[in-house]
Amino acid sequence: MSYVTVIAGFNVSGDCAKLLLSTAWLFKIATHRVLAYAKSTPTLPGSKIGWKNTFRSVAYEVIPNRRYADSACTLVMGIYESVRRLGIDFREVELGDWLMFQQSEKEFPPRNITLKSEDEAWVTAFVYDGESRRLRLRISASGSFRRLLEAILREKQPYNPRITLKSWNVRGGELYVRGELQVSVPIDFYYRHLARCKTNSGRLYGGVDVNSDRINLAVVDGSGILRDARTIWFREVTARGYPRHRARTVIGMGVHEMLRYAYHHGVKTLFLEDPKVLGRLRLLWIRDGKRLHKNYNWRVSTFRVSIIEAIAVKAPLYSIRVEYIDPKGTTRSEEHDELMRRYGLDRHMASAYLIALRGMERYTTIQKATV
Repeated sequence: MSYVTVIAGFNVSGDCAKLLLSTAWLFKIATHRVLAYAKSTPTLPGSKIGWKNTFRSVAYEVIPNRRYADSACTLVMGIYESVRRLGIDFREVELGDWLMFQQSEKEFPPRNITLKSEDEAWVTAFVYDGESRRLRLRISASGSFRRLLEAILREKQPYNPRITLKSWNVRGGELYVRGELQVSVPIDFYYRHLARCKTNSGRLYGGVDVNSDRINLAVVDGSGILRDARTIWFREVTARGYPRHRARTVIGMGVHEMLRYAYHHGVKTLFLEDPKVLGRLRLLWIRDGKRLHKNYNWRVSTFRVSIIEAIAVKAPLYSIRVEYIDPKGTTRSEEHDELMRRYGLDRHMASAYLIALRGMERYTTIQKATV
């Protein structure tokens, strides 16, 4: 089952900030310890229960809470499964630069990180000596996320909660922390409560080319004729030092703008580049050191994949179907260059048009095969 993360921000200071920071550090230390033990274990468990039974005591020695200890085990298990699928040596994996803690058990209400209202959450926190405290956090969510939080409480929807610390500093001798409460809910729950268009009578197709500063949409009919073209820009998010949380908001607005345009111009099906293939290409770029500058991997691959995934998640809100195509040959090919010359398109819009044509060809073939 797929999940969507609902985000609510918070700002705290003083003792509350200290407790959140100490809990995040203890959780990370516990995760480091589980990772170290897992790397030295010849045969690793094949199930989530096996991972918890094998490594729970290792994490519990650091953070004496069963749910947090089990979550550290589950996190390392997820890392192991991901790198195994990608063919990376698990013993070479290191944890990233993050501070967070989570409860991986899905329940209602979660005991450690509990949503009390759309404005408040209660959190079990720990000081460094292992003593626990219960904190009250004032949270703030955007309009759509606020509606989802209300629906979670109203329908008693089980969820997985996480506290992520984004930044911290000291002002006037007092600690300040900015963070997020992240709540994961099933994607069907998300669509049920946030659908913007219940039906879609369109008959056109759309090809989407995603880059770090824009989204290009090419609208074509059933004969493959280009009917419309639209570019959604967000150049500012690529500037060095631009806040990540602000970039996420700007891109999200751009995605909705593109989907609204597609819906109102008769698009029923969108074709996107397969993010799994792009993810494998990203891994090869990173492994082989093929990057143009130090921000290349984030801006061109990670950023691009995340935008494609955002479009795929939000498209059903407009009753738009999403299909994926292999990105190979959609740029810098003879067919791509011919489309640029014939229609006077820039290379990004030509890619969007070619994605639509490739998608229609594949979609038509599948339909004929199923008849």
